[in-house]
Amino acid sequence: MKPNYIEFKKQRDLGEIISDTFAFLRAEFKPFFSTFFKIVGPFLAAMIVALVAYLYFIGNGFTFMLQNESGAASIATIFVVGLVYVLSIIVLYTMSQSTVLHYIKSYTNGKGTTDFNTIRKEVYGSFWSFIGLGIMVGLSILVGLMICILPGVYLYVPLALSFSIMVFDKMGASDSYSYSFKLVKDEWWISFATIFVIGIILYIAALAFSLPAVVYQWAKMGILSGEVDAENVFEMTTDPIYILFNIIGTVAQFLLNLISIISLTLIYFNLNEKKNFTGTFEQIENLGKTAEE
Repeated sequence: MKPNYIEFKKQRDLGEIISDTFAFLRAEFKPFFSTFFKIVGPFLAAMIVALVAYLYFIGNGFTFMLQNESGAASIATIFVVGLVYVLSIIVLYTMSQSTVLHYIKSYTNGKGTTDFNTIRKEVYGSFWSFIGLGIMVGLSILVGLMICILPGVYLYVPLALSFSIMVFDKMGASDSYSYSFKLVKDEWWISFATIFVIGIILYIAALAFSLPAVVYQWAKMGILSGEVDAENVFEMTTDPIYILFNIIGTVAQFLLNLISIISLTLIYFNLNEKKNFTGTFEQIENLGKTAEE
């Protein structure tokens, strides 16, 4: 076992979940991000290219429509590029979540050591399971939000943990979906409070990275000076500096999402330990083996 090993399989309160999230990132910074970018890096690059293309075609497309009577071709181009961008985001975040969870799985199984080949194999092998569960979770939360917002919030808490259930409990997508409600039963409020606090922290951090793009946009449009230039509204998206700020903000938000995934994993283990005592039983079993030796 590594000296700075973070034990995931134990009960934690809110403060411990937050502190151990960052403790894990500090302890595993180099091996974690090395593994992460080897697997997810190509998908991140593809998303950035799709983002740049989307911003560029939005600016040129709307400019063309304003200057010409028919803009059907521009609308079609924007739609196709926008669809590619959305798909690249879905694939990127799917691969990202799967990589983080399988890294933690390898980390816990190896008591601090990880196996890159196993992680990569499991990430690619579970891709469609993550997509399927993601569709079920996304549609459920969307319908809940459309009904009255509160049902969507209620559903988000257990369903956000269903991905951890699928990886660590080795369940299928539908079983992970249904079991998440059993796991959170009687623990919904504390789980919600933990997710809410972590969400606020990450939201504030994300704002700091997105602020430069917003300020630059306002400055270019003349909002800060009080003289709004309507022609700059669509031309803004083809501005290299604006595109750069958007890339920085998007990548920063993407990386901050990793903190959320790790925190949700710790919440899962906390609830799992309260209900099933998995980590406790493993420790007792290990003590028994040590005593026999």
